[in-house]
Amino acid sequence: MDLGIAGKRALVCASSKGLGRGCAEALAASGCDLVINARSAGPLEDAAEALRAHGGTVTAVAADVTSEAGRAEVLEAAGAVDILVTNAGGPPPGMWTDWDRDDFIAALDANMLTPVALMTALLPGMMERGWGRVVNITSQSVKAPIPQLGLSNAARTGLTGFVAGTARQVAGKGVTINNLLPGIHATDRADALDLGVVKAQGITLDEARAQRAATIPAGRYGTAEEFGAACAFLCSVHAGFIVGQNILLDGGAVNATL
Repeated sequence: MDLGIAGKRALVCASSKGLGRGCAEALAASGCDLVINARSAGPLEDAAEALRAHGGTVTAVAADVTSEAGRAEVLEAAGAVDILVTNAGGPPPGMWTDWDRDDFIAALDANMLTPVALMTALLPGMMERGWGRVVNITSQSVKAPIPQLGLSNAARTGLTGFVAGTARQVAGKGVTINNLLPGIHATDRADALDLGVVKAQGITLDEARAQRAATIPAGRYGTAEEFGAACAFLCSVHAGFIVGQNILLDGGAVNATL
């Protein structure tokens, strides 16, 4: 399927690896020019070089997009963006007794306030041009809270509430905002969570992965490639009537009718 976005300019955050990289790959394969961002310059440049094989231009900006200075650097390099994919690593797991106000502020900065700031900066231009796509990578936890991920539950749910109202205010200008809610995918984040199980239960990493996979109806972890394909469709010309939705990519792990 031709997604109709060849030549569009896309900013993809946290895209040197994992789900962000999967989204960047799918958008590059669809003909988009990319601005990619991550904190570490080395892995980001490696990703940029690989993405250029698709034929489009790729600008790599190594910066902490959760900081005001880093965000300004990314936005300056991005310029007039047609597609925005927000993404940031989740805060550490733990118990509610482990966290203080500073922990919550850090989680909100990374997983709620940074996406809001990027949208605030880029939505006006999209609206003026009469077309735009925003996809926020959040988590299945906004549908079904994960007890040990309380910081993520709180911050990502806040972002979901912001999107619910904002998406409906900008849709009439040809701009859509939607959220992709990943379950467990084969990424560094999954490794970190599985290593926590290894430590807590005294089992091997393979055993921890098998234990988690057994809780997923699909019987496996997702891949960055299939996640990226879903993201690219939401960014396509075919997705203009999908507005303010929270779409699970979790292999059926969240057991819910709606």
